Amino acid sequence: MMGTMTSRRRKSCVRFLLMALPGMRDEPDPEKKQAKLDEIIETLEKTSED
Repeated sequence: MMGTMTSRRRKSCVRFLLMALPGMRDEPDPEKKQAKLDEIIETLEKTSED
């Protein structure tokens, strides 16, 4: 995924992960945690298709 990205897009992806992952990590409810993880994965898949 990150191999063909421009530097700008790669930085944007890293910023997204740094914003999204702590919220997922700190979520106490397992169902909400899974939903947040699914959203992160979906966003990364969309990013890799662009």
